[in-house]
Amino acid sequence: MSEIDLDTARKVAHLARIAVPDENLPALAQELSQMLTFMEQLNEVDVEGVEPMTSVTPMRLKRRLDGVTDGDMQAKILSNAPDAREGFFAVPKVVE
Repeated sequence: MSEIDLDTARKVAHLARIAVPDENLPALAQELSQMLTFMEQLNEVDVEGVEPMTSVTPMRLKRRLDGVTDGDMQAKILSNAPDAREGFFAVPKVVE
């Protein structure tokens, strides 16, 4: 079992930029110790042959057909542009 001392708890709180009063440091150290103990228990679990999961429920991502859509609407799209030149959107120069 891993034990976190008060100095380590203070350092973790500082690194996490969490203001923890000195009277709350023993409780924080205890909670951090419990987290480490739980992680050590998880390391003991045999996961040999278990496939990684993307979700807790088996599901497949929805897919669409890879087909040609109507497209070919360049003139219609550029009609909304405040400034269009030679078939492209014209924008002001930003970098000098």
